[in-house]
Amino acid sequence: MEYTTLGGTGAKVSRIGFGGATLGLTNYLGRFDPDDAGDRAAMFAAIEVALEGGINYYDTAPGYGAGASERVLGQALRGVESSGGCPLFVATKVPYGVDVRTSLEASLERLSRPHVDLLQIHGDSFTTEQTDAILAPGGVAERLHSVKAEGLTRHVGFTTEDNNDSVYRLIRSGRFDTVQVCYNLLFQHPYDPTRPFGSLLEARSHGLGTLTMRTTTSGTFQRWLAMVNPADTFDYSSALVQFVLSNPHVDVALVGMRDPDVVRANLAVADDLAGRIDLAALHERYV
Repeated sequence: MEYTTLGGTGAKVSRIGFGGATLGLTNYLGRFDPDDAGDRAAMFAAIEVALEGGINYYDTAPGYGAGASERVLGQALRGVESSGGCPLFVATKVPYGVDVRTSLEASLERLSRPHVDLLQIHGDSFTTEQTDAILAPGGVAERLHSVKAEGLTRHVGFTTEDNNDSVYRLIRSGRFDTVQVCYNLLFQHPYDPTRPFGSLLEARSHGLGTLTMRTTTSGTFQRWLAMVNPADTFDYSSALVQFVLSNPHVDVALVGMRDPDVVRANLAVADDLAGRIDLAALHERYV
């Protein structure tokens, strides 16, 4: 497993992170029931393989199945302190507009942990007004730092699927340790090496740790291929993960995994450093 330091946090984390959305959301990316005995057995087996393979970063949120994902990780990671010789790194989130302390305390109970390593504002697209409120005195950023000062979280961050002005304001505010963005082969807006421009570059320049969601496009790329080339049976999953890991501005690529074989495949990708590509060369327009 390849490891890196998560921005300015100093935490050593696996380049591939275990994404928790697939552990809690019913029928997410295929038939799935978090309460089904067979599905639950597969989830726990997948997490065990991930731990054995050295994945130490685990991401979840109360919104993933009304706490189901947190409960699964809480049970699977109970008593586990490290993976791959590195301390376990558990991240969860608090929905925008919800009381930070109340949400975090409920998450800690489901996770069976006295604290998390990272607490993030769970965001989609922040408006100017929401960003003003987050950064205002007594706002969400201040409340995040309050629970951080109490030791209930070690770091604070935010997640976003946007690349608007609010993202840059939050990055530049100096209030956050990490940012989690949507970045993959299809959605490359956080990084354009031909400018260069993008929120991944901005985050790196301000010392934030960078995390990417939807690493394998949440099935969008695969569905597109099925539409335009139905006879193609090639599995592009590994190549999609390698695309994200090839970006020098990405610390951790989050991948949803609830099947042991999927975990093993992603562990092999993480070990295949020769499979990384030169993104600058990929984007060349003139030879």
